[in-house]
Amino acid sequence: MFGFLKNKLKDAISKFSKKAEEEAKVEESVKEEVKQEIEPPKIEEVKEPEIKPQEIEVKEEKKFLGIFKKKEKPEEIIQEKVVEEKGFFSKLTEKLTTKKLDENQFEKLFLDFEIALLENNVALEVVDKIKDDLKMDLVNVPLKGKLEDLIRESLKKSLEEILKESNFDLINEIKNKKDKPYVIVFVGVNGSGKTTTIAKLANLLKENDLKCVLVAGDTFRAASIHQIEEHANNLKVKLIKHDYGSDPTAVAYDGLSYAKTHGLDVVLIDTAGRQHSNKNLIEEMKKITRVIKPDLKIFVGEAITGSDCINQVKEFNNAISIDSIILSKVDIDEKGGAAISVSYVSGKPILYMGIGQKYQDLEKFNKEKILNALINE
Repeated sequence: MFGFLKNKLKDAISKFSKKAEEEAKVEESVKEEVKQEIEPPKIEEVKEPEIKPQEIEVKEEKKFLGIFKKKEKPEEIIQEKVVEEKGFFSKLTEKLTTKKLDENQFEKLFLDFEIALLENNVALEVVDKIKDDLKMDLVNVPLKGKLEDLIRESLKKSLEEILKESNFDLINEIKNKKDKPYVIVFVGVNGSGKTTTIAKLANLLKENDLKCVLVAGDTFRAASIHQIEEHANNLKVKLIKHDYGSDPTAVAYDGLSYAKTHGLDVVLIDTAGRQHSNKNLIEEMKKITRVIKPDLKIFVGEAITGSDCINQVKEFNNAISIDSIILSKVDIDEKGGAAISVSYVSGKPILYMGIGQKYQDLEKFNKEKILNALINE
């Protein structure tokens, strides 16, 4: 999962750090000049003539009289001065060798990062967010330690903010609703895995002892009713359907009435795949949400479609203000751009991810799993 993007990010981090090291390094000649200016002269050992013990104290007093308050041996004074000079040298060279990047250098160095992210369908808004975060951590600040580690840590921190997890627990929300049933409308374009995702969620509800009914609200696309009917039969749950060409809102209303009559917990409503250019279908979708007043409007997007998925979530959110997102086919998504971007650009949480073809292959969104797939070695 996300293997291609992970490798691209790894390469970008490596290139960024190497180029940054070159941009920010101190020229060796400058360091050498400073070292020559402040390095203490070498002290050659002078062999003292032999003198009687009683003469030592007198000679020392004459030699250092007026300079030191107490008597000290020559070697102690030399050692103290050398330590003092080395301390000063260390402080000065530390300032000189601390790496820094200015904003112009950063802009040039970020190019590899930007290309890697955009090539993997990361939304421009997310690229800008990552860029701003890296700039804050790396520009005009002392860059101590291994630069590659600093970049990796900054990127991880930025992605943690982008991939905000929601405390929303769908199963608990359904169980805690007093006025049954809990109504969910699913929207998304044709081929996004919407109907299969509805079946997976129906299976999850059954595993949590919740009774549901499916509604074949896609009366527009050929074979759509047959497809959801197969899932209903496999799962042994009730399906409410009308003929093709029927009013989707009428089908949804019948499904809601059936659930109330039979004391069911949840209504799962499929809808026709809408494109932004089909105004009639968009109005139909708005009508369903206006009449049925669902508790939750879920956008289902196919992770592998990348930037298309990101554009779709924006369009559906603008049309009906979606509540949350389910991403399908995350297990075969090598780029990862949609998984990183859809929640950030829409401001809505990802609830679940489709990770396979079986009904059990619906996994609750886990931010740490995404970060591990992208950042960790």
